[in-house]
Amino acid sequence: MPASVSLHDLSYSTPDNQPLFSSLNLSFGSGRTGLIGRNGTGKSTLLRIIAGLIPLSSGSVTITGTLGMLDQTVQVTAQTMADHLGVREPLAILDRLEQGLGTAEDAAEADWSLLGDIDTTLAELGLPPFDPDRPIDTLSGGQRTRVALARLLLDRPDIILLDEPTNNLDAEGRQAVADLLRRWRGAAIVVSHDRALLRKMDAIVELTLLGATTYGGNWDHYAERKALELAAAEHDLSTAERRVAEIDRKIQAVAERKAHKDSAGKRKARRGDIPKILLGGMKENAENTSAAGVRLAGRLREEAAEAASEARSKIEILAPLSVTLTATDLPAGRTVLQADNLCGGPDPAMPIIRHLSLTLTGPERVAITGPNGSGKTTLLRLLTGALPPINGTARINIPFALLDQTVSLLDPVLDIRENFRRLNPQADENTCRAALARFMFRADAALQPVGTLSGGETLRAGLACTIGGNTPPQLLILDEPTNHLDIHAIEQVEAGLRAYGGALLVVSHDADFLRHIGINRTINLAQAEGKSTMNDF
Repeated sequence: MPASVSLHDLSYSTPDNQPLFSSLNLSFGSGRTGLIGRNGTGKSTLLRIIAGLIPLSSGSVTITGTLGMLDQTVQVTAQTMADHLGVREPLAILDRLEQGLGTAEDAAEADWSLLGDIDTTLAELGLPPFDPDRPIDTLSGGQRTRVALARLLLDRPDIILLDEPTNNLDAEGRQAVADLLRRWRGAAIVVSHDRALLRKMDAIVELTLLGATTYGGNWDHYAERKALELAAAEHDLSTAERRVAEIDRKIQAVAERKAHKDSAGKRKARRGDIPKILLGGMKENAENTSAAGVRLAGRLREEAAEAASEARSKIEILAPLSVTLTATDLPAGRTVLQADNLCGGPDPAMPIIRHLSLTLTGPERVAITGPNGSGKTTLLRLLTGALPPINGTARINIPFALLDQTVSLLDPVLDIRENFRRLNPQADENTCRAALARFMFRADAALQPVGTLSGGETLRAGLACTIGGNTPPQLLILDEPTNHLDIHAIEQVEAGLRAYGGALLVVSHDADFLRHIGINRTINLAQAEGKSTMNDF
């Protein structure tokens, strides 16, 4: 029977009693399904419910086949490779049998294909050859994620659940995950904001505050369908709202005519132009007619309001970010950044960056890429002076701002407005409010403590506080800005960066993000003979 997962009338509330799912019915069949949605809509929670790690409030989950799950965060432990892959005892059985010390029970349990399976799986995931005693904590974060994937595959489940599998992976690691899913013949449910990975899916399920919707096809097909659905829903909403406004105008016009007639009638009555008996009949007829008109108008308005409400309920309100920023006035020929024969790293005895030279001129948009461990973040620290070089020089000639992975230039205790005033001491209150409003932090939204913001909101606040003011820096440096952001948040960041007129230096593995912000030069740091070299193309 094909592997599948079915959710029946599923409801779940968070530990603080906030409803997350209500009467959710959803099915996942064989093939690869991408699970998308804004942060907070419950994607990771849904995977953990399916895996049986979180109890339901109500409803049920039916699973056909065996299940394996890759968590979003792979813990750093002192385990060896053999322990982490769960093969320590099976390898010991094989070792005993090869030495002639095995028992009949060992012979019955032996998996003679295990070593071959391990070698094949590690190679497919771009990992070093199997060393059973290598400590896991000697691997990079991306390599640990791939080792966790290897364990998942060695367990041979029918269904795999992957939670943001490409987070913290370099381009090679991302490709390894994509290749794994391309070869996968069971069922796979993949939570991801990686648009390149989502293009490998057979179906997309979108979680919103309105529920779950399944779209056949990959990310590009979903994006086309979603655009059409939103356009249709927005048209219906616009039509319904115009109808409500039209009825309101007619009700107002009728009320004004009635008031005018009532006023004229009162003037005639005061002059005695109309007999009292006739005047009483006219008043009664007018009151009856008015009451009927009010009832009719009320019914029509109620129907129009219900139509507008129904149309509105079909739209998840995702306000797009459209930004107009102050010009940086960066001349096209200005040397922005210059590095000559740069060498350095956290350990002076083993420099990661060696003999690297780099020049940025004018409003260039440059990406730094390379395998994990090739020194991308170290290079940024050397260029900005946060890490002194061992040899060579690095110089930035213009005002710049650096947004690292945690946006540490913002004080988490202060609110967004206070952070802006701290980073822009010459700006007045009007300038501050206007800058924050450009990035959708209006009124009380600007008074949120930075420590309470989501990842996407924090990065947006960082952009507002650096490039949103009247004197934006002429160079903006970003280190892995899209890690842990949902797609909507990434699109907002892309919109802000497209509006920025200065030079950009960006470390990122997200090819879609780099393309959407207009990167025109890529510097690839690659390991060669123990030195960091630069390929510029």
